[in-house]
Amino acid sequence: MSNLELSGSQSYVTEKPATPSSSSVDHFRVQFWGVRGLIPTPSSIANRYGGNTACVEMHIGNKHLIFDGGTGLRILGKTWQQLKQPLEAHLFFTNSQSNRIQGFPFFAPAFVAENCFHIYGSAASNSASIKQCLYDQMLQPHFPYPLQVMQSKLHFYNLIPGHEVKLDEITITTALINQTQRSVGYRVTWQDYSVAYVTDLQKNIDEIDKERILEIIQGVDLLIANATYIPPTSHKHESGDLHWQTAVNLAQSAGVQRLVISHHHPDDEDDFLDKVQTEVQSVFPKALLASEGLILSVG
Repeated sequence: MSNLELSGSQSYVTEKPATPSSSSVDHFRVQFWGVRGLIPTPSSIANRYGGNTACVEMHIGNKHLIFDGGTGLRILGKTWQQLKQPLEAHLFFTNSQSNRIQGFPFFAPAFVAENCFHIYGSAASNSASIKQCLYDQMLQPHFPYPLQVMQSKLHFYNLIPGHEVKLDEITITTALINQTQRSVGYRVTWQDYSVAYVTDLQKNIDEIDKERILEIIQGVDLLIANATYIPPTSHKHESGDLHWQTAVNLAQSAGVQRLVISHHHPDDEDDFLDKVQTEVQSVFPKALLASEGLILSVG
């Protein structure tokens, strides 16, 4: 994992060869803990799909990978607390916007000394590291306690988009897929299976961004992507406005086996999302909309 830059005084990835674990479990499972974009949406008309912001867990062999730390990360943390054993996990951020990091201060396992978390992210648009962004949101007056109260071991890594991260037999390929928002897309490969997490698609994709996206989603078993939407102040769905079309077009062009659309707009109610799922499946049958608690086995 030498394609990572050291963040501050934290640990960096060593060149020491990985040793396969004898306790390795032979599976690749994806679970959705938060599926909203922009802002949490607690509402009686958002119960079926859920209202927590982005958080996806991938349990691969004996490794736990988390993608984004929206408010869904708090729910994941409560579940992990029940295990009552030391935890180690790798947390990858797509960007440092509030809906991707706002669950981190409420991630209970990070306050337990026996636990260890490896945290990855690229530089934000203001050049701040992921460590700095997480640190800043826990400063007064935004939050009552600083990041230092977290007793677990926190190792921060500065990702360089376009390079790979190696975790034993798992390869995480990265790409800058939205230059405007400085967002990173991920492709996770293990054995013969692969999942892509690309959740900052725009309706009109820059050609350079599109080339990078197609490269990391090519032929994956599962693509997790977002439907595109306009700012919340003018959010409305007009006739013929297929806001999911960008994700479907990319999935078709790249030969993706299965598509899951996540990061639903806060104004999208359950009944509307049901209709969207029907629309998407009429064009791409192996597609569905993400809901909190959804578990998918890869392969």
